[in-house]
Amino acid sequence: MLEILPRRKTRNIQVRSVFLGGEHPIVLQSMCATRTADVERTVAQCRQLAGAGAQIVRVAVDSQRDAQALPLIAEQSPVPLAVDLQENYRLAAKVAPWVGKIRYNPGHLHHTEGHVSWSDKVRWLADIAARNGCALRVGVNCGSIDPALKERWPQADPVELMVASASEHCQLLEKLGFTNFVVSLKDSDPQKVVQANRLFAREWPHVPLHLGVTEAGPPPDGITKTRLALLPLLLAGIGETIRVSLTLPVEGKHEEVIVARNIVAEAERSRSSGTVPAELLTEPERKLNLVCCPGCSRVENAAFVALAEKVRELTSYARQYPLTIAVMGCRVNGPGETDNADVGLWCAPNYVNLKFRGELVGRFAYEDILPEVKRLLDRLIAGMSPGS
Repeated sequence: MLEILPRRKTRNIQVRSVFLGGEHPIVLQSMCATRTADVERTVAQCRQLAGAGAQIVRVAVDSQRDAQALPLIAEQSPVPLAVDLQENYRLAAKVAPWVGKIRYNPGHLHHTEGHVSWSDKVRWLADIAARNGCALRVGVNCGSIDPALKERWPQADPVELMVASASEHCQLLEKLGFTNFVVSLKDSDPQKVVQANRLFAREWPHVPLHLGVTEAGPPPDGITKTRLALLPLLLAGIGETIRVSLTLPVEGKHEEVIVARNIVAEAERSRSSGTVPAELLTEPERKLNLVCCPGCSRVENAAFVALAEKVRELTSYARQYPLTIAVMGCRVNGPGETDNADVGLWCAPNYVNLKFRGELVGRFAYEDILPEVKRLLDRLIAGMSPGS
């Protein structure tokens, strides 16, 4: 049964001038979709997101050019920056003086320097963060769970693996005496997001949680999925900071913050009235799930966003079938998410990799991909009954 509970009291985390956890209000975040090396456009996007209500803005740093641009961006941004390094964790030493938070993904730590253990990499990151007054975010994603954990427990539930991965890193960070960190456990399935964060909150009641649905997709479905995940958690008193991830063009990224504000306001109204929205009390219907990343500076072709919308429109005839279609914009999460989908589109600069249940079908031009998607979708639903 879904209950309305008091907000839990975690320890406080500091992201430069922003505090979250403890008695502090929920902090709203978003992420730039501009090329980080393009200082002018990225600063403009920081201001756009801050104007909509974002209190922390994240940027991706993938190269030395991105790292060199960061001081200029930080000096002009109206809010503290968080940085996403993905595989390039060694860039932390260059960016830490200019940001308030460094996000790393436990699964992606295995992609480089295989001779260095994940624990030594985390020790190094924690030392860099401590010396520069930065927070860390341990960002666990469903599509990139630590491969060593999956090998150790091949039959384990993905939710349990996500929590186990986060717990390993919490244990190490606390052993190192580094406590200025927050954890996120994200999936494209709202139910798994709720399950993972509830489980983690029970095991680590003092650690602040960053809530979100990864690759929620374009509106309106992306908004619905995010709402179904975040509202139950906020009403249960779980969540110190949130980010809504919607597939939007660069000029529309501020809509993520507006949606986040609306979800927090709805949770506060429900808390005040003592009533839970009716749709949270029923089992959600199993239907077509479009998994689509929100777009960031790593997107290798801006046509990805338009393609995602076309896929959403094309597949509307199959909405009642419990299948997953993934449309991903770059090399970072593209391979993993498309491997886990029934039909997967991983967008490269000049072509789209098309997968059918994890197997590569071929590479197609952006203008030729939609008929191939429909062909595979028709193949899947032949003989299926809606909702089965």
